[in-house]
Amino acid sequence: MKNTKVLVFGASNSKNSLNRNFATWAAGQLEGVALEIVDLNDYEMPIYSIDREKESGIPPLAQDFKAKIEEAGAILISLAEHNGNYTVAFKNVHDWVSRINTNIWMDKSVLLLATSPGKSGARSVLGFAEKSFPFMGGKVIGTFSLPQYHQNFKPEEGILDEERKAAFQIELNKFQEVLSQ
Repeated sequence: MKNTKVLVFGASNSKNSLNRNFATWAAGQLEGVALEIVDLNDYEMPIYSIDREKESGIPPLAQDFKAKIEEAGAILISLAEHNGNYTVAFKNVHDWVSRINTNIWMDKSVLLLATSPGKSGARSVLGFAEKSFPFMGGKVIGTFSLPQYHQNFKPEEGILDEERKAAFQIELNKFQEVLSQ
């Protein structure tokens, strides 16, 4: 997978998404890869429903997002958590793309990250994704949760706590190793 293109995004539609910032920083730590960083705000579609699909078909933005996945060799996502689960923005993109092909992630290697301002670091959604992604074609290579984003992370410095930084590096190294093969 040398010279791999990595699709990178934060699974949030917040204008100031902590997870988009974290995903972008994390991707910048990878070596020898091309990055394609996307913003979920560019993929806002009507809320998925079977009736809407029958009436109007699959939105072009869902086709575009699926094309981004197809073009990528691997995927790095930082998941935001709303009430213990995916954000509505991510879930909606996920649902529309699944109507094109249930193998959403196309057997690509995936690094799953999550962060939040709180003490849990979005661990609930991270755990959910780690279990569910393989059923939709995601080869989960590593996971990492960063709690208390504002205390533990600065975009210009990265992860501040040495223990957490070391744990992140282990997961990143596993992903980097797969990308280097």
